[in-house]
Amino acid sequence: MNERRAARSVEAVFREDRSRLLALLATRFGDLDLAEESASEAIEAALQRWPVDGVPDRPLAWLLTTARRKAIDRIRRDRLHAERLAILQVESDRAAALPADPGFDDIPDERLQLFFTCCHPALSLEARTALTLRFLADLTTPEVARAFLVPTPTMAQRIVRAKRKIRTARIPFRVPGPDELSVRLPGVLRVVYLVFTEGYAATSGSDLLRPDLADEAIRLARILHRLLPAEREVAGLLALLLLTDARRAARVDAEGGQVLLEDQDRTLWDADLIAEGQRLLVPALTGPGVGPYAVQAAIAALHDEAPDVESTDWPQIVALYDVLLRVEPSPLVALNRAVAVAMRDGPEAGLALLDALDGTGELRGYHLLPAARADLLRRLGRTAEAAAAYRAALDLVGNEPERSTFTRRLADLTDP
Repeated sequence: MNERRAARSVEAVFREDRSRLLALLATRFGDLDLAEESASEAIEAALQRWPVDGVPDRPLAWLLTTARRKAIDRIRRDRLHAERLAILQVESDRAAALPADPGFDDIPDERLQLFFTCCHPALSLEARTALTLRFLADLTTPEVARAFLVPTPTMAQRIVRAKRKIRTARIPFRVPGPDELSVRLPGVLRVVYLVFTEGYAATSGSDLLRPDLADEAIRLARILHRLLPAEREVAGLLALLLLTDARRAARVDAEGGQVLLEDQDRTLWDADLIAEGQRLLVPALTGPGVGPYAVQAAIAALHDEAPDVESTDWPQIVALYDVLLRVEPSPLVALNRAVAVAMRDGPEAGLALLDALDGTGELRGYHLLPAARADLLRRLGRTAEAAAAYRAALDLVGNEPERSTFTRRLADLTDP
C-alpha cells in the first residue's frame, strides 16, 4: 500500500511540476542532460525512500534537494564535467541564498529563464520550439514531432543537436536584457502558442483536450504580458489564447467526445475570458502594422461574438485570413482560409482551394486537410469521395475523440 501511495505521489508531483524541477536544475547547473539525469535519479530515490519514510509534506521540494545532490555527485564522478565544479563554486553564493528545502510558492523566473535559453538565436527557430516543448511543456518526442509534421526520429535528432548546441556554445540560462528582447521574443511566443495548441487539441491519446498544457500556456502568456506590457504581440497572443480557451467547456460532451463548433452550446463559453481577450485585443491591434497573433485573436473574437455559425461574420473572417497570409503565410493558414471561404461562398469554392492546397503536398500527413475535404464533399452530396477522404483522415489522426468523430461521419455516409 505504501509503495503504491509513494508511486502515485511521485507520479503526481513529476507530472504536474516536472518543468519547474528541470528549469531549476538547468538554471543551477547549465546542462539540460544533467538536469534530466539528476531529476530521474531523484525520482528513483523517492520511490525507494517514501514507502519507508513516508511522503514528505513538500514532495517537490524534496525532489529538488535530492536532485541537486545527485547532480553534484555526478559532476564529481565524471571527469568530462570537471569544469562545472568551477561553475558551481562561482554560483555558490547564489545557491546559498536558496533555501535547502524551498516551498515552490512563487518561482516563475526559473521557467522563463529556461524558455529564453531554449529560444536562443544561436539555435534554429524549429530547434528552439521543439526543445522548449520537450522540456517546458513535457511533451514526448513523438508529440513534438506531430506538432511539426515530421517523423519522430527526425525530431529526436533535432532535440539532441539543440541540447548539444546549448552545452557546447555555453548558452546562458537567463532572461535576456531589453536590447535582446526584439530578437528573442518571437521564438518564445511561438513556443507558448504551440504549447497551447497541443492543449487545445492533443495530437494523440484518449482525450481531446490537455487542460494542463492550455493552462500552462495561458499562465506563461500572462507572465510575459506582465513583464512586457508594451509588446503588442504579447497582448495579441494572450488575447488569442483566452478567446480560444473560452470555448473549452463546450468542446467535449459528458463522455469526453468531441463537439464541433456548429454543435456547441455557446452558453457554456466563458464570458469572462472572452471579455478579457477583447480588452487585450484593442492595444494589440492599435498602431502601425499588425502581428499574426493579434490577427488570429481578431478571428477568434468574431467567432466568440456570433450567436451561431450561420450568423458569423464570415466575410470579415476571410478578410482577416487574407491579412494573416500576408503577415505570416503558411499552409495551415491557407487551410483555415479555405474553410472560411466555404462558409462564405459555398462548399465548391472552399473545396477548390483545398484541392489546390492538397496538390502542393505541404500538408501531407496532416489529418485535418482530408477531414476538411470530406466535410465539404459530404455537403456537396459526393458521398463516395467524402467517405474516401474520411478514411484518409482516419489513417492520419492520433487523437481518439477526433477519430470517433470521423468514424461517426463515415458511418453516416456508408450505413444503408
